[in-house]
Amino acid sequence: MTGIIDYNAGNIRSVELALRALGAEYRISKDPRDLASADRVIFPGVGEARFAMRELRATGFDSFLRDWAASGKPLLGVCLGSQIVFDHSEENDTPCLGLIPGVVRRFPSDFRERGLKVPHMGWNDVHFKNGGSPLFDGVADGSAFYFVHSYYVEPADPACVTAACEYGITVPCGVRRGNVEAFQFHPEKSAAAGLRLLANFTGAKGGPAC
Repeated sequence: MTGIIDYNAGNIRSVELALRALGAEYRISKDPRDLASADRVIFPGVGEARFAMRELRATGFDSFLRDWAASGKPLLGVCLGSQIVFDHSEENDTPCLGLIPGVVRRFPSDFRERGLKVPHMGWNDVHFKNGGSPLFDGVADGSAFYFVHSYYVEPADPACVTAACEYGITVPCGVRRGNVEAFQFHPEKSAAAGLRLLANFTGAKGGPAC
């Protein structure tokens, strides 16, 4: 069973619809105790880092996520959830969960002068790095995924980057450290490629070929 963390900062509905389409067994909860028996956990998120961390502390999900990561069971962060698994975010100078060493940085200030919009929003081709990830099984290198973000991750160890895209700079958009994996893009909004990835994570049968 896949647990989905609801901490008042997540894109819960779209994740739920994607897992339902795959026929995956899942449970959504605002209470960490309800997810303790899950086999794997999805940590979604949209919005602002400081607010998200405040909500995680208020609900007890901050310690839950640290304990879950230490347990060795699979954890998947999505969008904002892929950022606050790092040590620190430049967004409002926010200390984060520290599950993966590194920082979250705002896109360079000259992007607008270069004709690049912030947030980076829309479809972008994703290319595998460092051998990719088992979650990309059945997904072609260069497949397009859907992004909405103004900040990007900068891991301390470049070897943990599993995927990247180009948007003014090379943007790490997939990272993996042990049982903790995270994607800046929204797999639940990324058509067949995203559903394939979620099927691989949840173990759902019959995910789409792409």
